[in-house]
Order: sequence, then structure tokens, then C-alpha cells
Amino acid sequence: MRVFLYGTLMDPEVAQRVCGENGFVRAARPALLPGWRKVSLRGTPFPTLVRDEGLATHGLLAEIPPRLLTRLHAYEGTAYRFLPVRVLCAGKRLAARAWIAHPRWADPRARR
Repeated sequence: MRVFLYGTLMDPEVAQRVCGENGFVRAARPALLPGWRKVSLRGTPFPTLVRDEGLATHGLLAEIPPRLLTRLHAYEGTAYRFLPVRVLCAGKRLAARAWIAHPRWADPRARR
């Protein structure tokens, strides 16, 4: 499954700790998510995204094996939803998913 990563899961060490492997991060490609801005999750140092048509968020597009999704959902926690997004990668617009917190959990003043 294509997943847009924009926070701690872009770090191969974090992916290794969470999933027991990190090949999906090492093989990921640079990507851009138009129409979204990275901010802090309220009261934490962790990022989330809020809609902002004038901006875009840089990250990685990873192919994540289905067997790892349960661990990754647990890592992201209940504040995050696994939403469909459209990313730009290698000149193409591709469907993917991203963990994005409900807007009530975002601190829009705290840019990341």
C-alpha cells in the first residue's frame, strides 16, 4: 500500500523499532503533498497536517506491506486517521494514504 510519510516514520531507526524492519523507508521516494501544511499535534512534538491550499508538505512515498500496517496504526495512535491523499512523486500524481490527526488535535499556530 502506498503511504505518504512526513514525520517520525521517515526515520529508518524509528521504522525499525516500530516494525522490526525498515526497508520500506529506505526504498521510499521523495514526494510532495499539495494543499496540506505540517503543524504540531496539540501538546506534543509530533507532526500532523492541516489543509492549506497555498502550501505543500514534503515527505516520502513508501510502499508498505500489509503485514506491517497493524503495527504502524498502533504506533500512530487513536488521534490519527488513515486518510486517502493524492501526492506528487517523480512527476506523477498518485493515490496514497497518510496518517493525519483530526483537525481538533492540530495546533495550527505551531508550524513544523
